[in-house]
Amino acid sequence: MAADLEPRRFMTKVARMYYTHGIRQIEIASTLGMSQARVSRLLQAAEQAKIVRTIVVIPEGLHAEVEEDLQKRYGLSQVHIVEALDPNDEAGINRDLGEAAALILSAMQLSGKTIGFTSWSRSLRSLVATLEPSKKKKSGATRIVEMLGDVGPPQSQHDSTRSTQRFADLIGGTPLFIRAPGVLSSAEVREAMISYDAHTREAIAALDELDVALVGIGTCNIDAPLEPGGNFFTVEQFEMAKSLGAVGQINLRFIDTEGIPLESELDSLVIGVTLAQLPAKGGRFAVAGGRSKYEAVRAALRGHWIDTLITDMETAERLLRE
Repeated sequence: MAADLEPRRFMTKVARMYYTHGIRQIEIASTLGMSQARVSRLLQAAEQAKIVRTIVVIPEGLHAEVEEDLQKRYGLSQVHIVEALDPNDEAGINRDLGEAAALILSAMQLSGKTIGFTSWSRSLRSLVATLEPSKKKKSGATRIVEMLGDVGPPQSQHDSTRSTQRFADLIGGTPLFIRAPGVLSSAEVREAMISYDAHTREAIAALDELDVALVGIGTCNIDAPLEPGGNFFTVEQFEMAKSLGAVGQINLRFIDTEGIPLESELDSLVIGVTLAQLPAKGGRFAVAGGRSKYEAVRAALRGHWIDTLITDMETAERLLRE
């Protein structure tokens, strides 16, 4: 184990000298008694090991006209648009959107707030992976509340939990976890699960007090690594939602093309935030884009379930055209 840590110590030391303190590579080499070539290799290794995370800072106002048009069209408080390198690469789009959202969130005053977090969202996990530790003075308790129970296989659940914990650590908050399946087999089982676990009850109670909600916008399909049944809706249940007119969902609460909630027996199976629990105007954030989510994003905008939208250029232009 110690042997494994030694190269990482050198990588971290060199990375801090170069990126944090602005020391030139030739000076680092001289100080540490190594060649400049080795310093360069250690910096590259630090990036590969994610000790160093390099992001491109998007200049403010780069897409100002399109962003302003979207704000007016849908009554939004803020719109931030990211250029996607490949519109067909949805994984890349999620990563780029998350990185952009991290820059925006880092500028916000979050101390003392109750923040709802959709830990299974890939773009929001990317946000957390990019977010820098808060340097702002804390004033009061900050809570990070998971807005949906566990969905997907165990590894995905583990990744979601770690993301929630890291988010709380980065902003100096306290995480509240929902350690229960996101979808249950019946309303009776759901109520029994909530009654059984005090931590889940605490988290669900905190959802009534949200100041900020980082919502998850999804389609009416099952995308890997999610699996039908178990702790998620089945194919038949999604088909039922679509038969009622669903084109998308916000944290597994289905909406139609105008953003109107579709009430059904499916609502009683979900352990998570309801649309009625989302915070008042100004606190609803969505980090979503890509071709597969277009209808869901448009519906969420039409229903005024979002105040701040971070999306890709293709989605933004399509929203304006239609």
